[in-house]
Amino acid sequence: MKKLAMALAVLALPAAAQAQSEAQPALDKREKRTDAAPIDAFKVILVGDSTMAPGSGWASMFCAMHVKSSIACLNLGRGGRSTRSYRAEGSWTIALNEAKVAGYKKTWVLIQFGHNDQSTRAERWTDLNGEFGANLRQMVADVRAAGAHPVLVTPLTRREFRDGKLNNTLAAWGDEARKVGAALQVPVIDLNARSAAAVQKLGAADSTALAQVPPLPEELEAARKGTTLKPRPAEEARAPAVELPKTGPRGQLRPKFDYTHVGEAGARVFAKMVAHDLATAAPELRSHLMP
Repeated sequence: MKKLAMALAVLALPAAAQAQSEAQPALDKREKRTDAAPIDAFKVILVGDSTMAPGSGWASMFCAMHVKSSIACLNLGRGGRSTRSYRAEGSWTIALNEAKVAGYKKTWVLIQFGHNDQSTRAERWTDLNGEFGANLRQMVADVRAAGAHPVLVTPLTRREFRDGKLNNTLAAWGDEARKVGAALQVPVIDLNARSAAAVQKLGAADSTALAQVPPLPEELEAARKGTTLKPRPAEEARAPAVELPKTGPRGQLRPKFDYTHVGEAGARVFAKMVAHDLATAAPELRSHLMP
């Protein structure tokens, strides 16, 4: 038995040697070891409302499709937030702490608000004439104090039409963001103007394809006539909840049809715009951004 075991061991040696050579080349086949050059790593933090947030906005598509691995891309967009509530709840503190993280050559913070500043909800609304601009100014100052670089993004347009013409109710909020940018010498990505022009070109009917889910037949028919119907209440417009297993992830986004939020198609359109304009706003990132 001992002789048999020894014979089997000898026979196994070539197979073991072959397995080792396949797993890793022999030492004399490897290049002389050197250290990797230091990486130029950048960080982009996205701060805003649901039109930026995962599942309902453009920013996750931006992070997934438009940055190279040299950029750490962090989407901190949260639904229902304004310049006031984002700070009050502590989300702004989280964003600033992220902006202070060491190791990056430069960090940019993209700031996009307006939709919920326009709201009438008690914890959300801000006054357009003074307060909204002051809040943006403070955010710019905070980002700079954290050692990062602010970029203002004007609010994504809604896709509501009247007689074939886009009703851009957020234009004035975009104007205010542009004024702050000019006064403080902060780059501005004019997503409101760019998205409004693109949606107007698509028209009321075709722009419904940018939503999270398809419209009802009557909503599409109205859009074809050039005037969109009033948005349905959120709960009515949302897709029904689905039964989930008791183990594993339990969260549900429940997409809905409206003229504000975007699905995959809409996110692709608007993320591409932001990537293009960020390359102008932050030239140092050009070779790290993808079209």
